Amino acid sequence: MAVHDHSHRHTGIRLPSRRRSATATTEADTAVTTATGAYTLAGLRLLTGFVFLWAFLDKAFGLGYATPSGNGWIDGGSPTKGFLGGVAVGPMESTFHGWAGAAWANWLFMLGLLGIGIALMAGVALRLAAVAGTVMMALMWIAEWPPAKHLSDGSASMSTNPFADYHLVYAVVLIALAAAGAGATWGLGRAWARLLFVDRNRWLL
Repeated sequence: MAVHDHSHRHTGIRLPSRRRSATATTEADTAVTTATGAYTLAGLRLLTGFVFLWAFLDKAFGLGYATPSGNGWIDGGSPTKGFLGGVAVGPMESTFHGWAGAAWANWLFMLGLLGIGIALMAGVALRLAAVAGTVMMALMWIAEWPPAKHLSDGSASMSTNPFADYHLVYAVVLIALAAAGAGATWGLGRAWARLLFVDRNRWLL
């Protein structure tokens, strides 16, 4: 009598692999996390862009918030005179007073606000926006000089932190958005990157 070994025969029914299911679940979770991160950065980009763009609009047209109506740039007002002229502390106090109200300072400041705002809102040229925004925030940080406890006249500076203020936070946000390529989601970042002159000059991303 022949004895047949059926130990290696397959019935055709296979149970799902636990390893494969766990891998698929991990990949799905990673995809969801990546998408959530992209949307979060896109939202942060748009909000930050609106901060810069609104500052430009208010100073240009005197919308009645930080800039009173009738005192906008188009009405002859100066976007830099009030802030720079009011600097009362820090190593560049006299320098900022000399810059206050100068035509070149007004143009550079306003073009910086407009350019950074548009770049962030559109999701393009984020590296340039990060560089320009960081320089602008650094100068404003020096103008307010958080390390000082007292102003030049001896009065309290009311500084709440000797180093980390909102100017530094904005600068770090700009750098992070550029490093993460946050213009691809809810923006024109992908289309911008495909342009020939941008592809040849990656610093324009």
